[in-house]
Amino acid sequence: MAIGAVTWAALAFGALAGAAPVLGEMAKPRIDRARAEAPGDFAGLKRGRTHYHWHGPEGRSENGPVTVCVHGLTTPSFVWAGLVPGLVAGGRRVLTYDLYGRGYSDRPGGAQDAGFFVGQLEELLADQGVDEPVTLIGYSMGGAIVTAFAARHPDRLRELVLIAPAGLGHDLGPVARVVARGGMVGRWLMLAAFPTSFRLGCEAERALPATVPGIVDRQQAELRWRGFVPAVARSVAGILTQDQSAAHAAIAAAGVPVRAIWGGGDTVIPLSRKARLADINTNVYQHVIEGAGHGLTYTHTDRVLAAIAG
Repeated sequence: MAIGAVTWAALAFGALAGAAPVLGEMAKPRIDRARAEAPGDFAGLKRGRTHYHWHGPEGRSENGPVTVCVHGLTTPSFVWAGLVPGLVAGGRRVLTYDLYGRGYSDRPGGAQDAGFFVGQLEELLADQGVDEPVTLIGYSMGGAIVTAFAARHPDRLRELVLIAPAGLGHDLGPVARVVARGGMVGRWLMLAAFPTSFRLGCEAERALPATVPGIVDRQQAELRWRGFVPAVARSVAGILTQDQSAAHAAIAAAGVPVRAIWGGGDTVIPLSRKARLADINTNVYQHVIEGAGHGLTYTHTDRVLAAIAG
Protein backbone atom coordinates (compact mmCIF):
# COMPACT_ATOMS: atom_id res chain seq x y z
CA MET A 1 0.00 0.00 0.00
CA ALA A 2 2.86 2.39 0.83
CA ILE A 3 4.39 1.88 -2.60
CA GLY A 4 1.02 2.47 -4.22
CA ALA A 5 0.51 5.71 -2.32
CA VAL A 6 3.92 6.98 -3.31
CA THR A 7 3.23 6.06 -6.92
CA TRP A 8 -0.08 7.90 -6.95
CA ALA A 9 1.51 10.91 -5.30
CA ALA A 10 4.25 10.94 -7.91
CA LEU A 11 1.71 10.67 -10.71
CA ALA A 12 -0.38 13.48 -9.24
CA PHE A 13 2.67 15.67 -8.85
CA GLY A 14 3.73 14.92 -12.41
CA ALA A 15 0.29 15.75 -13.75
CA LEU A 16 0.21 19.01 -11.82
CA ALA A 17 3.70 19.95 -13.01
CA GLY A 18 2.73 19.11 -16.57
CA ALA A 19 -0.42 21.21 -16.38
CA ALA A 20 1.31 24.17 -14.73
CA PRO A 21 2.48 25.88 -17.96
CA VAL A 22 -1.01 25.61 -19.47
CA LEU A 23 -2.73 26.84 -16.31
CA GLY A 24 -0.22 29.66 -16.01
CA GLU A 25 -0.98 30.80 -19.55
CA MET A 26 -4.73 30.72 -18.90
CA ALA A 27 -4.28 32.82 -15.77
CA LYS A 28 -2.59 35.68 -17.60
CA PRO A 29 -4.61 38.86 -18.28
CA ARG A 30 -5.82 39.73 -21.76
CA ILE A 31 -4.09 42.52 -23.65
CA ASP A 32 -7.23 44.68 -23.81
CA ARG A 33 -6.54 45.67 -20.19
CA ALA A 34 -3.48 47.61 -21.35
CA ARG A 35 -4.91 49.30 -24.42
CA ALA A 36 -5.72 52.59 -22.70
CA GLU A 37 -1.99 53.33 -22.62
CA ALA A 38 -1.37 52.43 -26.25
CA PRO A 39 -0.08 55.12 -28.61
CA GLY A 40 -1.74 55.45 -31.99
CA ASP A 41 -5.04 53.80 -32.90
CA PHE A 42 -6.75 50.48 -33.61
CA ALA A 43 -8.18 49.00 -36.79
CA GLY A 44 -10.91 46.37 -36.68
CA LEU A 45 -9.68 43.77 -39.20
CA LYS A 46 -11.14 40.38 -40.08
CA ARG A 47 -9.14 38.44 -37.50
CA GLY A 48 -9.27 41.07 -34.77
CA ARG A 49 -8.11 44.48 -33.66
CA THR A 50 -4.73 45.65 -34.91
CA HIS A 51 -2.78 48.37 -33.13
CA TYR A 52 -1.12 50.84 -35.51
CA HIS A 53 0.61 54.21 -35.31
CA TRP A 54 1.31 56.82 -37.97
CA HIS A 55 4.49 58.84 -37.46
CA GLY A 56 5.22 62.30 -38.81
CA PRO A 57 4.13 65.92 -38.29
CA GLU A 58 0.56 65.26 -39.46
CA GLY A 59 0.50 61.48 -39.59
CA ARG A 60 -1.01 60.00 -42.69
CA SER A 61 -2.46 63.33 -43.89
CA GLU A 62 1.05 64.67 -44.47
CA ASN A 63 2.26 64.59 -48.05
CA GLY A 64 5.20 62.26 -48.52
CA PRO A 65 6.02 58.70 -49.50
CA VAL A 66 4.69 56.00 -47.19
CA THR A 67 7.02 53.58 -45.43
CA VAL A 68 5.54 50.62 -43.55
CA CYS A 69 7.67 48.89 -40.91
CA VAL A 70 6.98 45.26 -40.01
CA HIS A 71 8.57 43.90 -36.83
CA GLY A 72 9.75 40.41 -36.02
CA LEU A 73 8.87 37.34 -33.97
CA THR A 74 8.90 38.59 -30.39
CA THR A 75 9.42 42.36 -30.17
CA PRO A 76 6.36 44.45 -31.13
CA SER A 77 6.30 47.73 -33.02
CA PHE A 78 8.11 49.62 -30.26
CA VAL A 79 11.26 48.04 -31.73
CA TRP A 80 11.12 50.84 -34.35
CA ALA A 81 11.16 53.71 -31.82
CA GLY A 82 14.81 54.51 -32.47
CA LEU A 83 14.60 54.19 -36.24
CA VAL A 84 11.34 56.04 -36.94
CA PRO A 85 12.55 59.60 -36.14
CA GLY A 86 15.31 59.25 -38.74
CA LEU A 87 12.89 57.93 -41.34
CA VAL A 88 10.47 60.80 -40.66
CA ALA A 89 13.31 63.31 -40.83
CA GLY A 90 14.01 61.99 -44.32
CA GLY A 91 10.52 63.06 -45.44
CA ARG A 92 8.69 59.77 -45.04
CA ARG A 93 5.26 59.07 -43.59
CA VAL A 94 5.83 56.00 -41.46
CA LEU A 95 3.26 53.40 -40.44
CA THR A 96 4.12 50.91 -37.70
CA TYR A 97 1.80 48.24 -36.34
CA ASP A 98 1.72 45.23 -34.04
CA LEU A 99 1.46 41.84 -35.65
CA TYR A 100 -1.32 39.63 -34.33
CA GLY A 101 -0.30 38.06 -31.03
CA ARG A 102 2.11 40.84 -30.12
CA GLY A 103 1.96 44.26 -28.52
CA TYR A 104 -1.55 45.68 -28.27
CA SER A 105 -3.04 43.67 -31.15
CA ASP A 106 -5.47 40.79 -30.75
CA ARG A 107 -4.38 37.17 -30.37
CA PRO A 108 -6.44 35.16 -32.88
CA GLY A 109 -5.95 31.41 -33.12
CA GLY A 110 -5.01 29.37 -36.14
CA ALA A 111 -1.88 28.90 -38.18
CA GLN A 112 0.44 31.89 -38.50
CA ASP A 113 1.84 31.27 -41.95
CA ALA A 114 2.79 33.80 -44.61
CA GLY A 115 -0.80 34.16 -45.77
CA PHE A 116 -1.93 34.97 -42.23
CA PHE A 117 0.47 37.89 -41.89
CA VAL A 118 0.18 39.11 -45.49
CA GLY A 119 -3.58 39.22 -44.99
CA GLN A 120 -3.19 41.42 -41.91
CA LEU A 121 -0.99 43.86 -43.83
CA GLU A 122 -3.30 43.91 -46.86
CA GLU A 123 -6.30 44.68 -44.66
CA LEU A 124 -4.51 47.35 -42.66
CA LEU A 125 -3.40 49.19 -45.80
CA ALA A 126 -6.95 49.03 -47.16
CA ASP A 127 -8.35 50.25 -43.83
CA GLN A 128 -5.97 53.20 -43.87
CA GLY A 129 -6.65 54.07 -47.50
CA VAL A 130 -3.07 53.44 -48.60
CA ASP A 131 -3.24 52.59 -52.27
CA GLU A 132 -0.05 54.19 -53.56
CA PRO A 133 3.23 52.24 -53.84
CA VAL A 134 5.02 51.99 -50.48
CA THR A 135 8.42 51.16 -49.09
CA LEU A 136 8.24 48.06 -46.91
CA ILE A 137 10.84 47.55 -44.19
CA GLY A 138 10.83 44.11 -42.61
CA TYR A 139 12.97 43.07 -39.67
CA SER A 140 13.75 39.41 -38.90
CA MET A 141 10.42 37.53 -39.24
CA GLY A 142 9.05 40.78 -40.62
CA GLY A 143 11.50 40.32 -43.48
CA ALA A 144 9.76 37.08 -44.41
CA ILE A 145 6.37 38.80 -44.17
CA VAL A 146 7.25 41.73 -46.42
CA THR A 147 8.94 39.35 -48.88
CA ALA A 148 5.73 37.33 -49.16
CA PHE A 149 3.70 40.54 -49.58
CA ALA A 150 6.06 41.92 -52.25
CA ALA A 151 5.95 38.68 -54.22
CA ARG A 152 2.16 38.82 -54.19
CA HIS A 153 1.91 42.57 -54.92
CA PRO A 154 5.10 43.73 -56.69
CA ASP A 155 3.21 46.68 -58.21
CA ARG A 156 2.55 48.04 -54.72
CA LEU A 157 6.22 48.40 -53.83
CA ARG A 158 8.50 51.38 -54.27
CA GLU A 159 11.28 49.51 -52.50
CA LEU A 160 11.77 46.49 -50.27
CA VAL A 161 14.15 46.83 -47.31
CA LEU A 162 15.12 43.65 -45.46
CA ILE A 163 16.87 43.84 -42.09
CA ALA A 164 18.31 40.48 -40.96
CA PRO A 165 15.44 38.76 -42.79
CA ALA A 166 14.10 35.32 -41.96
CA GLY A 167 12.91 33.02 -44.73
CA LEU A 168 16.24 32.14 -46.30
CA GLY A 169 16.97 29.07 -44.22
CA HIS A 170 18.29 29.13 -40.66
CA ASP A 171 18.31 26.83 -37.65
CA LEU A 172 16.47 28.21 -34.61
CA GLY A 173 17.74 25.42 -32.35
CA PRO A 174 16.53 22.06 -31.00
CA VAL A 175 13.53 23.39 -29.05
CA ALA A 176 12.31 25.35 -32.06
CA ARG A 177 12.65 22.24 -34.23
CA VAL A 178 10.25 20.40 -31.90
CA VAL A 179 7.88 23.36 -31.83
CA ALA A 180 8.02 23.63 -35.62
CA ARG A 181 6.56 20.13 -35.90
CA GLY A 182 3.42 21.43 -34.20
CA GLY A 183 1.19 19.32 -32.02
CA MET A 184 0.54 19.25 -28.29
CA VAL A 185 4.13 18.41 -27.34
CA GLY A 186 5.50 21.40 -29.19
CA ARG A 187 2.89 23.76 -27.74
CA TRP A 188 3.51 22.49 -24.21
CA LEU A 189 7.27 22.74 -24.62
CA MET A 190 6.90 26.33 -25.79
CA LEU A 191 4.81 27.26 -22.76
CA ALA A 192 7.21 25.48 -20.41
CA ALA A 193 10.60 26.47 -21.83
CA PHE A 194 10.25 29.63 -23.91
CA PRO A 195 9.68 32.23 -21.15
CA THR A 196 12.95 31.41 -19.40
CA SER A 197 14.88 31.20 -22.66
CA PHE A 198 13.40 34.50 -23.83
CA ARG A 199 14.24 36.30 -20.59
CA LEU A 200 17.83 35.07 -20.73
CA GLY A 201 18.17 36.16 -24.36
CA CYS A 202 16.86 39.63 -23.53
CA GLU A 203 19.11 39.95 -20.48
CA ALA A 204 22.14 39.16 -22.64
CA GLU A 205 21.50 42.48 -24.43
CA ARG A 206 20.84 44.64 -21.35
CA ALA A 207 24.33 46.14 -21.35
CA LEU A 208 24.21 47.05 -25.04
CA PRO A 209 23.48 50.64 -26.11
CA ALA A 210 19.93 50.98 -27.43
CA THR A 211 17.90 53.74 -29.04
CA VAL A 212 14.69 52.23 -27.62
CA PRO A 213 14.53 53.19 -23.92
CA GLY A 214 13.95 50.24 -21.62
CA ILE A 215 13.75 47.81 -24.48
CA VAL A 216 14.79 44.76 -22.45
CA ASP A 217 12.10 45.34 -19.82
CA ARG A 218 9.53 46.07 -22.51
CA GLN A 219 10.41 42.88 -24.36
CA GLN A 220 10.11 40.77 -21.23
CA ALA A 221 6.81 42.44 -20.32
CA GLU A 222 5.23 40.75 -23.35
CA LEU A 223 5.32 37.50 -21.39
CA ARG A 224 2.73 38.90 -18.97
CA TRP A 225 -0.06 38.81 -21.51
CA ARG A 226 -2.18 35.86 -22.52
CA GLY A 227 -1.62 34.64 -26.05
CA PHE A 228 1.90 35.98 -26.62
CA VAL A 229 3.78 32.70 -26.17
CA PRO A 230 1.22 30.66 -28.17
CA ALA A 231 1.49 33.24 -30.96
CA VAL A 232 5.26 32.86 -31.03
CA ALA A 233 4.83 29.09 -31.17
CA ARG A 234 2.39 29.37 -34.10
CA SER A 235 4.84 31.56 -36.00
CA VAL A 236 7.72 29.16 -35.35
CA ALA A 237 5.55 26.35 -36.70
CA GLY A 238 4.21 28.57 -39.47
CA ILE A 239 5.98 31.31 -41.38
CA LEU A 240 9.40 30.52 -39.92
CA THR A 241 9.27 27.04 -41.45
CA GLN A 242 8.46 28.45 -44.90
CA ASP A 243 11.29 28.96 -47.37
CA GLN A 244 10.87 32.31 -49.13
CA SER A 245 13.26 31.50 -52.00
CA ALA A 246 10.49 31.37 -54.59
CA ALA A 247 9.10 34.68 -53.35
CA HIS A 248 12.54 36.29 -53.66
CA ALA A 249 12.84 34.94 -57.20
CA ALA A 250 9.45 36.42 -58.09
CA ILE A 251 10.51 39.78 -56.65
CA ALA A 252 13.70 39.69 -58.70
CA ALA A 253 11.75 38.86 -61.86
CA ALA A 254 9.37 41.76 -61.20
CA GLY A 255 12.27 44.20 -60.84
CA VAL A 256 11.35 45.42 -57.35
CA PRO A 257 14.29 47.37 -55.85
CA VAL A 258 15.62 45.45 -52.83
CA ARG A 259 18.20 46.29 -50.23
CA ALA A 260 19.23 43.95 -47.42
CA ILE A 261 21.00 44.92 -44.20
CA TRP A 262 22.81 42.34 -42.09
CA GLY A 263 24.52 42.24 -38.71
CA GLY A 264 28.05 40.94 -39.04
CA GLY A 265 27.81 39.28 -35.63
CA ASP A 266 24.20 38.08 -35.87
CA THR A 267 23.78 34.58 -34.42
CA VAL A 268 19.99 34.43 -34.98
CA ILE A 269 19.92 35.13 -38.73
CA PRO A 270 23.51 34.36 -39.70
CA LEU A 271 25.43 36.38 -42.25
CA SER A 272 25.70 33.28 -44.44
CA ARG A 273 22.10 33.99 -45.55
CA LYS A 274 23.45 37.03 -47.41
CA ALA A 275 25.05 34.75 -50.01
CA ARG A 276 21.82 32.78 -50.32
CA LEU A 277 19.89 35.96 -51.14
CA ALA A 278 22.54 37.02 -53.66
CA ASP A 279 22.20 33.67 -55.43
CA ILE A 280 18.48 34.25 -55.88
CA ASN A 281 18.47 37.98 -56.66
CA THR A 282 21.64 39.26 -58.27
CA ASN A 283 20.37 42.85 -58.27
CA VAL A 284 19.83 43.18 -54.50
CA TYR A 285 21.91 45.82 -52.73
CA GLN A 286 23.44 44.31 -49.59
CA HIS A 287 25.10 46.02 -46.64
CA VAL A 288 26.81 44.47 -43.62
CA ILE A 289 27.10 46.30 -40.30
CA GLU A 290 30.18 44.83 -38.70
CA GLY A 291 29.93 44.12 -34.98
CA ALA A 292 26.13 44.25 -34.97
CA GLY A 293 24.04 41.38 -33.65
CA HIS A 294 20.41 40.60 -34.28
CA GLY A 295 19.26 43.71 -32.41
CA LEU A 296 20.88 46.00 -34.97
CA THR A 297 17.76 48.15 -35.48
CA TYR A 298 18.12 49.52 -31.94
CA THR A 299 21.83 48.91 -31.20
CA HIS A 300 23.20 50.33 -34.47
CA THR A 301 20.35 52.60 -35.49
CA ASP A 302 22.35 55.34 -37.21
CA ARG A 303 24.18 52.83 -39.35
CA VAL A 304 20.93 51.08 -40.29
CA LEU A 305 19.42 54.43 -41.26
CA ALA A 306 22.47 55.22 -43.37
CA ALA A 307 22.17 51.86 -45.12
CA ILE A 308 18.46 52.47 -45.82
CA ALA A 309 19.19 55.92 -47.23
CA GLY A 310 22.28 54.84 -49.13
